[in-house]
Order: sequence, then C-alpha cells, then structure tokens
Amino acid sequence: MPETAIVILNWNGLIFLKQFLGQVVSLSGDTGTTVYIADNGSKDGSAEWVLGNFPKVKLIRLDRNYGFAGGYNLALGQISAKYYVLLNSDIEVTAGWLEPLLDYMEKNQDVASCQPKILSYNRRNLFEYAGAAGGFIDKMGYPLCRGRIFSKVEEDKGQYDNQIDIFWSTGACMVVRADSWEKAGGFDPDFFAHMEEIDLCWRFHKMGLRVAYIPCSKVYHVGGGALSYNSPYKTYLNFRNSLYFLYKNLPEKNFRRKILIRKILDGIAAVFFLCKFQFKSVRSVWLAHVDFYKNIGKLKEERLLVKKYGNKEPLSLILNKYLVFEFYIKQNKKYTSLTGNTRCK
Repeated sequence: MPETAIVILNWNGLIFLKQFLGQVVSLSGDTGTTVYIADNGSKDGSAEWVLGNFPKVKLIRLDRNYGFAGGYNLALGQISAKYYVLLNSDIEVTAGWLEPLLDYMEKNQDVASCQPKILSYNRRNLFEYAGAAGGFIDKMGYPLCRGRIFSKVEEDKGQYDNQIDIFWSTGACMVVRADSWEKAGGFDPDFFAHMEEIDLCWRFHKMGLRVAYIPCSKVYHVGGGALSYNSPYKTYLNFRNSLYFLYKNLPEKNFRRKILIRKILDGIAAVFFLCKFQFKSVRSVWLAHVDFYKNIGKLKEERLLVKKYGNKEPLSLILNKYLVFEFYIKQNKKYTSLTGNTRCK
C-alpha cells in the first residue's frame, strides 16, 4: 500500500474513539498506513486515553479548537504521506474499506479525492446524510447527494453501486492526494466547519482534476457527533459557508445574478423556518447573511486568488435545476427522480 495517513480530527470525542478507533486500527491494513489522532484542544481526556490505549497511534495535539477546516490544515501540515484519509471519529469502517479507495487513486492519477459509500450507523439500510453515494450541487449551490436530498435519505438498494465522478467528496470520509491538497491550498479556515470540502473540491475541478465515488468501499456514519444536524449553529454555518463558496468559485457568467437569486432563496427558507416557529433557525439565516456582507471584502480577494487554480468548470456535475423547486414543489425527493446529467448554463 502507498504511504497513507489516516487522520481522525477529534474534539471531545472520547465516546466515539472508544467505540471505533480499535476497528480503524485493525481494519486499515499494515504496510504504509499510519493512524493519527489530531486533537482539537479536547477537554474530555480523549487525548490522554489515546496515549494510554493506542501507543502506535500518533497523536497531534492542537492548543484549541480550530474547527474542522483549521484543525485539518494544521494537522496535515505536520504529516508526510502520499495520501491523506480524512476520517470522522464517529465512523465504523468495514473489512477491506481502504484498499479500493487507494487502488483507484493509484490507477487514476488525475483523481484528487474519492469517497466510499456512506451508510447510517443507526439505520444501516439507509444512506447517511453526510455524503451518501457522492456529492453534487445544483445551479444555486445547494448541496445534494445520490441517496440524500436535503434531509430526505434513501434506502440503499444497490441503486448507486456504480463508480462515478462526483462534484464533492464528503469530509466525513475522504481520501485526498497530498500533492493535490497542497496545490489547492487545503481547506479555507474561514469556513470553520461544514462545506469546506465542497469549496476544496471545486478548486480541484478548476485545476482539471477529478473527484470520485467508489461504491465497493463502505463505512457507517453516526452523524452529528460534534454538532447536531438540528443545531442552529450548524444552520448558520451551512447558509454562510454556501454563500462563501459560491462567491469564491462561481464563474463570471451570470455570477451576480446567481448570488442574488441565492440570497432570495435563503430569504424564502427563513420564511419557511418562521412558519414552523423555528425562530433560532431564522436568526441563523439572518446572521449568516450579515457575516457574509461583513466579509465581502476578503471574499473578493479570495475570488481573485481562486482564479489562479485554473478555469475549468465541472459543468456536467452541476445539476442545472433549482433543487428547492424540485424538492418542495415538484416533490422530487430522490436523486433518481432528477435528471443527473444536465449541464449548468
């Protein structure tokens, strides 16, 4: 196996380390694979527990919580390997999960990142929210997955067992070619958490690289381990960060029109939350837009920097539809009911 670093970013995740770390170590091969715990300033004794129970696991201790993006940037900067495997602490791996991912990367040098099939740990016949069978975005930047649209997840019946190119690979379990990571600049630390992998993968595509889904590898994800899926803070990060990656990465054609439409759609989402008396979510959307405007100057600079990575656009991987309309009005709640091969115009 090529030199590979499995890096688990941990923040107060002792319960998950006790449950899953042993399996990661035992099922991740021998030659060339090293498991790292990058501890994001945990206060629950998880770093000490790793030292006492897994002496062969390498521990990187950060002085505070830098978030998913910043934590991985700092940790990977201290690791030398051909491939990084970013793995959530709340994931159960399976026998033979790693080899197909690395084999595909070895045979396809133009692939910057890939992911396995992500299934639910608690409802094992269902896909899991964070990644499912590969990630995409619609023309307004709303993320979707094969097997998951918004909060609706599908049962795994083998309908997505074909290997395909995808727009983004999930940060819950993604293999990244180290030199591609470095050339693309890693995650944007301003994202803190959520959607930083979409932003990174968009840069990969601009560089002319590919991102892939490998269905013969599968893992089970608990989900919401560090931040609940219903958390208002998560809602805030999702809305803010989606505006961030759109502003940074959208091509010039129709750029301002698409940003405007996205803002309007976010406003409609806020009204939807209001009608459901989800006042904290309404506030989250408001704060996301306030912070977007506060940081518009920096985003303009980053938009200029992104252009240096290239001008290739993965048009065939962007759904040329309004996902909000498809899901809520037309009731198309499965990926198979959408036209997956349309191009963004």
